[in-house]
Amino acid sequence: MTVPPPSRPPHPLARFASPVLLLAVMWLVQFADAVLPGSFTVFGLRSWDLSGLSGIILAPLLHASWAHLIANSVPFLVLGCLVAVEGARRFWAVTVIVAVIGGVGTWLVNAPGTLTVGASGLVFGYFGYVVMRVFAPGRVAHRILYAVIAVVVIGVYGGTMLAGVIGVADGVSWQGHLFGAIGGGVAALIGRRSHPAAGAVRP
Repeated sequence: MTVPPPSRPPHPLARFASPVLLLAVMWLVQFADAVLPGSFTVFGLRSWDLSGLSGIILAPLLHASWAHLIANSVPFLVLGCLVAVEGARRFWAVTVIVAVIGGVGTWLVNAPGTLTVGASGLVFGYFGYVVMRVFAPGRVAHRILYAVIAVVVIGVYGGTMLAGVIGVADGVSWQGHLFGAIGGGVAALIGRRSHPAAGAVRP
């Protein structure tokens, strides 16, 4: 009888592959948009247009310009990796929840016909998740660590996030920012309920 060799544990950095992969897709899409005729932004989220609901999925991958994509890339990667620390499954779950809540909220609140594109809704969603994650159950040491991370994130990005909702420049969707952040908070609360209560007995 042969015994299979023990499987190697995944590399610690492997969990960060998901946000890196998603960001790479955004860059590939922008490159294709730049070299192919037409503009991919027409596939974005068009408010109050039922045919534009596909933008809930597509809009985060599309950007109006290279400058738009570059501005989103660093905060997306930083905050996305903070979410991905908890694993690829959690990262994708949070991403889907943020995209859906952020997209539906933007679709409803924006003026009819408004076209919205960009990953900033995901950025605000990851920010909301990291901040709200402090209130999830767990060991005291873990909650202290999450609190420290949240304080640092608020210190680094808090002003930018607030400015992204209040007093934004023309052409910037505060609706996408606001509902993205709400989606991140909801994702954190859903994750909180998915954990068993402290001291609970598992079957």
